[in-house]
Amino acid sequence: MLNHPTLDQLNTLGLQGMAKAFSELIADPEAAGLQHGEWLAMLLDRETVYRQDKRMAARLRYAKLRHQAAPEDIDYRAARGLDRQFVQELLKGNWIDGHENLIISGPTGVGKSWLSCALAHKACRDNRSVLYVRAPKLFDELALAHGDGTFARRSKNLGTVQLLIMDDWGLEPLTAQGRHDLLEILEDRYGRRSTVVTSQVPVAEWHGLIGHATYADAILDRLVHNAHRIELSGDSLRRPKPRPKA
Repeated sequence: MLNHPTLDQLNTLGLQGMAKAFSELIADPEAAGLQHGEWLAMLLDRETVYRQDKRMAARLRYAKLRHQAAPEDIDYRAARGLDRQFVQELLKGNWIDGHENLIISGPTGVGKSWLSCALAHKACRDNRSVLYVRAPKLFDELALAHGDGTFARRSKNLGTVQLLIMDDWGLEPLTAQGRHDLLEILEDRYGRRSTVVTSQVPVAEWHGLIGHATYADAILDRLVHNAHRIELSGDSLRRPKPRPKA
C-alpha cells in the first residue's frame, strides 16, 4: 500500500507516535466511524505516550541502574525492618524536591542496592535525572580522571544530576584524594540536589572510616544531617531458602 500523504507529513515532522497511530487507524475499518475530533484525540494521546516512553528510556540509560527494580515490586513481607508507609512517602519524591539525602544501611544481602534502584526508577518516571555509581569504582574512576584531564567534566555530571545513588559506600577506607573528591562532590550538591548512600557500615562508624577528622566533619555535615534513614536488618535475601521436607 502506498504511503498516505498525511503519514509522510507526520514522519517528516518527527511525530512518530502519531504516525504509528495514524497507520493503525487507516488500516482499521472500524475507525471510519470516528469523528474528526476523536481521531485527533487518539493521535495526540499516542504521541504523548510515545514521547513519555522515549524520555523515560533515555533517563534510564543515563542512570545506569544496577538493578531493574520497580517500586511496585518492593517486598515488604521479608523481616528486614522496612516500613511500607515511610517508603511510600519517599516514592512521592518530596525529599528530592527539598534537596534532602537518604541513607540506607544494613548488612549485606538485605536489599539496600535494590531498594535504592527502585526509588531511582520512580524518580526517572517523575522526569528527574538520576545517576547510579558504586562508590569503590567511582573513586577509582575519579583518580584516573585527575590524570587524563576529564575530572572537571566528571565532577560536573556528579554535581548536577538531580538524584545521585552512591552504592556500597565504606567497603574500603578513603584515600586523601578520595576524601577531597567526595567533599567537593557533596559541596556542589549540598542544598541543591539529593544523594542516596547505601552502606554496610553503620553511620556511627563513618567518621573513622573517612580517616581525617576535619574532612570527616565537613563530609558528614553535608551528607548526614539532613538525611532520611532506612536501617535494614535480618538475613541475606540472596541466601537460598531451605526446601520443604517431603
